[in-house]
Amino acid sequence: MNGRGLITATMRELERVKVIEAVIEGRLRCFQAAERLDLCERQISRLCRRYEADGPAGLVSGKRGKPSNRELPIDLRARAMALVRERYADFGPTLATEVLLEKHSLRVGRETLRRWMVAEGLWLSRKQRRTFHQPRLRREHYGELIQIDGSEHRWFEDRGAPCTLLVFIDDATSKIMQLRFVSNESRDSHFEVLRGYLDVHRCPVAFYSDKHSVFRINKPEAKGGQGMTQFGRALAELNIEILCANSSQAKGRVERANRTLQDRLVKELRVDGISDLDAGNNFLPGFVERFNERFAVRAAKPENLHRQMNVAPSRLSDILCHREQRYVSAQLSFHYDRKQIILERSEVSENLGGQYVELYDFADRPLEVRWKGLLLPYRVFSKDQRVSHTAIVENKRLGHALAVVKAQQDLRNPPKVMTNSEKTGYQKRRSIVNAPLLVISDALKP
Repeated sequence: MNGRGLITATMRELERVKVIEAVIEGRLRCFQAAERLDLCERQISRLCRRYEADGPAGLVSGKRGKPSNRELPIDLRARAMALVRERYADFGPTLATEVLLEKHSLRVGRETLRRWMVAEGLWLSRKQRRTFHQPRLRREHYGELIQIDGSEHRWFEDRGAPCTLLVFIDDATSKIMQLRFVSNESRDSHFEVLRGYLDVHRCPVAFYSDKHSVFRINKPEAKGGQGMTQFGRALAELNIEILCANSSQAKGRVERANRTLQDRLVKELRVDGISDLDAGNNFLPGFVERFNERFAVRAAKPENLHRQMNVAPSRLSDILCHREQRYVSAQLSFHYDRKQIILERSEVSENLGGQYVELYDFADRPLEVRWKGLLLPYRVFSKDQRVSHTAIVENKRLGHALAVVKAQQDLRNPPKVMTNSEKTGYQKRRSIVNAPLLVISDALKP
């Protein structure tokens, strides 16, 4: 009590009372109390005087129950939260802090505003904003759903350039169906791996991929292609469905396989000293066999849903390529890939002006122009090709595009900077005035 009414004290303050009482009663020396309370002897003397004057209450902090010296004005929180609630409800704490200071001259700390917004339900922490994806059961049949993905990584570490590993994995068994190193994830590289898949396993029911532009047209206003990509067109001709996932978690089977491969495969390549694409692709079949023995599981049902191809193997090359239609002008020419293609005149081509021809752009052989199955001879007038600086390059092919740009720049001769004399054609002439002086000077030499 001691004139201050009922007081509360912490356990630390109660311990301090006991020690100070012992010092006053002579049971404890001042330096011993200082060591026990981790204070200096002068502070112990002050505490003794306060205890003698006010009793145990003198050892309790005088700031208890009083507002902090740094406490913000009472109405600041109300004004700030009213503004945030009315105008900036979708702002994050950092941006809201900047706007309140700039627009309304209200200076509030970022973390203070964050606490206020959390307390009033206007902001959720990163942990609270996490979304949980419902786990999806495996498909029941082998060959029913094949997940595909490209994983760009430094597979050869510092021994080689970064590249992409194309992974085809069965959803029912987690069995790797196809694995191949490519320089970048493109249409042609997927065609190449798909052909290897069809040769070994035949046609699955469906492929499951992300929304990469190889598999899906991401621009609704895109013209041509009948609403599908070249890869989608090829799968449609083979009677294979293509499904695109809305999130990476939806195709978690192949994503988790990629993480495992980025650990195990990288280390096995290091052990074998492999540092390039060709050697890596020769190494992969043995690795896939060992991987499937270790990680593949049994399908829920024994049926294999792979089907025979609905086209002759000889037509597979015509399907797994880039195909487009082009309008032929009256001069029997059309443009494709920054080239002007001129059809050679023949009985067939003479009547093709105003009609459409079909282009077959193969990865491993020259472009073919066909009309109703007939191969048309042509010649090419190529423009000066270079990569446009304003072209939009998708992220997964950025490295390849930069490599092409650098190769084109290396082929060009560096521009020669001409001096003013070279521009005006000036030629240095020997001065006639100084010539006699040179003769006299030579004559005066000993």
